[in-house]
Amino acid sequence: MPGLIISNDSTAEELEPIALAIYGTIGLPITIRSKNHNGVRVENSKVVDYNYTGEYLEQALSTGKIVHGLAGSGPYKGMPVIVSPIKNRNGETIAAIGTVNLSGYIDLKRF
Repeated sequence: MPGLIISNDSTAEELEPIALAIYGTIGLPITIRSKNHNGVRVENSKVVDYNYTGEYLEQALSTGKIVHGLAGSGPYKGMPVIVSPIKNRNGETIAAIGTVNLSGYIDLKRF
């Protein structure tokens, strides 16, 4: 049966539909990667990078916790970001997904 499965080894191409769906609902840039592979960065309803990682994605993968911060470099330097780990049924972090708060009116700082 075809379907979406997220694992430690999900590739950028396998994570693409998830990133595009979330972008479609919130309209903010989305990044997602698995533990063992770089992922995608989505902007303006399209993938702009198929080999993406970032410091906050890496931090969420290593700590297994939600990370809030300011982008340190790139096109969103200084903008607030939030990244959440994605865990399997055993509670192991297998991927991370994040967004950039371009709008300024969505409260991404809540805990």
